[in-house]
Amino acid sequence: MSDTWSHFHVSSVLNRQSIARHGLDWTRMGAAPGIAGSRRPEVEGIFVCRGEEAAEFFLQINNTGGPVDLWSVDGIDEELLLDNGHGFVYLPGRIPAARVRLVRSDIPPHLGF
Repeated sequence: MSDTWSHFHVSSVLNRQSIARHGLDWTRMGAAPGIAGSRRPEVEGIFVCRGEEAAEFFLQINNTGGPVDLWSVDGIDEELLLDNGHGFVYLPGRIPAARVRLVRSDIPPHLGF
């Protein structure tokens, strides 16, 4: 059952066209490092955060080497979210393009973090 939280995903602007076309799909990672700087998927799923305020943390730690986009993700069932063991949650599986919407684009890396 979906609840009222808004969920968000932060990704490099280099992934924008792929996300717009294919949705969020960890198997398509490769155009840019993940937010934490990883070159390969850390889990078989999509990291999301609850609420735009929580997304700010991921904007702050941006380690992609360039600007990022903030995507809103609809229809997340909270009961399906898994903890990666470090307090971050992800949805196992892919999220179709019809359920994601670009809400902020070209957010520059925070300097001096």
